[in-house]
Amino acid sequence: MDSRERVIQEYVPGKQITLAHVIANPDEEVYGKIGINRSDRDAIGIMTITPSETAIIAVDIAVKAANVEIDFMDRFTGSLVISGDVSSVKIAIKEIVDVLSEVLGFNSNSISSS
Repeated sequence: MDSRERVIQEYVPGKQITLAHVIANPDEEVYGKIGINRSDRDAIGIMTITPSETAIIAVDIAVKAANVEIDFMDRFTGSLVISGDVSSVKIAIKEIVDVLSEVLGFNSNSISSS
């Protein structure tokens, strides 16, 4: 009998923020590994959202809410990475969660941080 494990991933239709995390003052190596030029950025915000196209809306909300940079946005996976000073990243992530939850009816988890 074959003892290999098999993992099946599937997306369930729905409106959900699956991850909203702020990394305050990450180690210098983290910036390099994800391709961000650190300069004056003290925090990284990471989110995953379904449906994935909502990442476009989320980055628009983020840049209008706070002084953050869009480092990565993928409309096919719903992933986004933003960076800036700690308070700006926290404000941007909170605003995304608030708008998607309250205006568009998304389910969300609380914002985590490290």
